Amino acid sequence: MLGTIFNTITVLVGSSTGLLLGSRLGESGKETVFHVVGLFTFYLGVSMSLETRNPVGLILGLLVGTLLGERMGLEEALERGAEHLRSRVGGDSNFVEGLMTAFLTFCVGPMTVIGSLRDGMGDPSIIMAKSIMDGFTSMAYAAALGPGVIFSSIPLLLFQGSLSLVGSFVGASLPEAAIGDLTGAGGIILLGLAVDLLDLKRIRVGNMLPSLVVAPLISILWSWLSAII
Repeated sequence: MLGTIFNTITVLVGSSTGLLLGSRLGESGKETVFHVVGLFTFYLGVSMSLETRNPVGLILGLLVGTLLGERMGLEEALERGAEHLRSRVGGDSNFVEGLMTAFLTFCVGPMTVIGSLRDGMGDPSIIMAKSIMDGFTSMAYAAALGPGVIFSSIPLLLFQGSLSLVGSFVGASLPEAAIGDLTGAGGIILLGLAVDLLDLKRIRVGNMLPSLVVAPLISILWSWLSAII
């Protein structure tokens, strides 16, 4: 879990630095940074979504995963947890959005999944590289969205730590096709997040998170059926 711990530290340092910078930007400066963050998230989502190997499997994974998330009330549960944390530590109306936005950005990509699994297997190199990017990204997010970004390090640590634990037991990574569809699902989620950040439409992206599991599972099943038919 060395890589996950390092990733958590870089997010803490980056977001703390971003808060210091944000306090000097003024409202117009924060709005500009906020728009840049939204456009960057949109770009990241597009580039990731193009990595999918099986568009039919991806749309099925997104539909099934999102319906599962809706059924579980996942978005509401995440927001309640973030709001409970805000009530304990203080913060403005952007606290929940900052926490959710940062956590989703840091944790839906293939580097998170594969890197965390390999981290558990004793190779933290992928997560270490991701950590540097997350540090700079968290700086921009915190400048625009405030202290909620700092507290995104808590679910990040829990999520990536769980994957590292799985990696330490499983000792293998996902098939390449499944990684592509997982990346595509993560990209679509980030596109939804970008639309929300840019105030174009409110999308409950938290309910889409089960797609990160369902989409690669459908990809694996698709490959298995293709091999035997």
